[in-house]
Amino acid sequence: MYLHGTSKINTKGHLEIGGCDTVELKETYGTPLYIMDEALVRQRSREYMEAFRASGLNFQVAYASKAFCVMAMCRLVEEEGLSLDVVSEGELYTALQAGFPANRIHFHGNNKTPEELEMAISANIGCFVVDNFTEMHMLQAIAAEKGLSVNILLRVTPGVEAHTHEYISTGQTDSKFGFDIGNGSAFEAVELASNSLNLNLLGLHSHIGSQIFEVEGFQMAVERVAGFSIQVKEKLGVVFKVINLGGGFGIRYTEGDTPLKVSDYVKAITDSVKQSFGGAYAQLPEIWVEPGRSIVGDAGTTLYTVGTSKNIPGVRKYVAVDGGMTDNPRPALYESKYEAMLANRANDANEETVSIAGKCCESGDMLIWDLDLPQVNGGDLLAVSCTGAYNYAMASNYNRIRRPAVVFVKDGQSDLVVKRETLQDIVSGDVIPERIAKQPSYK
Repeated sequence: MYLHGTSKINTKGHLEIGGCDTVELKETYGTPLYIMDEALVRQRSREYMEAFRASGLNFQVAYASKAFCVMAMCRLVEEEGLSLDVVSEGELYTALQAGFPANRIHFHGNNKTPEELEMAISANIGCFVVDNFTEMHMLQAIAAEKGLSVNILLRVTPGVEAHTHEYISTGQTDSKFGFDIGNGSAFEAVELASNSLNLNLLGLHSHIGSQIFEVEGFQMAVERVAGFSIQVKEKLGVVFKVINLGGGFGIRYTEGDTPLKVSDYVKAITDSVKQSFGGAYAQLPEIWVEPGRSIVGDAGTTLYTVGTSKNIPGVRKYVAVDGGMTDNPRPALYESKYEAMLANRANDANEETVSIAGKCCESGDMLIWDLDLPQVNGGDLLAVSCTGAYNYAMASNYNRIRRPAVVFVKDGQSDLVVKRETLQDIVSGDVIPERIAKQPSYK
């Protein structure tokens, strides 16, 4: 397993993260356990801030909280000077409860409810990323009723999709997100928003994909957005102050992944902005981006305890752990790949190939297929790397399994930031109606 951030093998032959022995973390907090390398999260945040400062452009780096949203994480990115991207009332509430400055919060989502819009307006957040005409009309009406003007970006689909090593030019009309540039709806949205008394149109938002390892897709998106912006300026006299180019910056999950340095992504974007907007805009727009996975993904490790095993001669050996798709649904959802190691026997030589199964009552609850490990014993600790993004965030109580605890580790200190759910937590929302409770028992 590739060792990210502060991870290393200590003198006891144990995996150590943030100066904390994972064997001792298991004894203190139990398993499954999400471990976040705080120093690496801060390092990634600073890499984005420093790269944009070097560009000379005005900017905001907004952490995409959908990747991993807890109060401690909101506080951490606020300390590092980042803004925050939220997509629901739950994420917004978490940010506000953590004391995150509301004027640095951006609200995304393709189906914001009236209640969510009311909540965000009342909190005086910094910006709404408007996704469709229905939302625009609702937002206008609520703001008008309150006698306020709210800042907005319009999410547009620029006709570029990028995933990992591939980027393609496409009409991209068939998307649940945003106003399409190609079919004219984006131009209509700009015209409508710019004439609204209660909507302050700052600019545009564009997002082209995820786990992107190249810069060409971002450059193409900048060119498309710039071309549309220049058209809007010439025909409507509207000049955008902000261009948000979203996220999607890739990380290394396994050996075949080859992400670029943060500074390479940022330089490609900012150079493209200067080139594409420079001739038409007297003042270059402020550039926003929304990294999520690339800030927290490789900073996370999930620790499991090995339980049972099943050997099928000539086929495979299954090794089961005390977690699975409830704490990491990504392999079941889209066949995501991970690396892992025995955290308590990190120096032992590999002796067998096994497949790591979760404990859920689902055949598809498999974390890793065909993993080389030392001879695995019950009670061993399995560490799976790069689980910082979309693991805790997507965790569930399927089979009424309790969600794990989360700890931040740094400089030899571990801090609990999310408590492990209790059995009482599992039933805390359950209600037995009186009419059911009065029924006689089955005879």
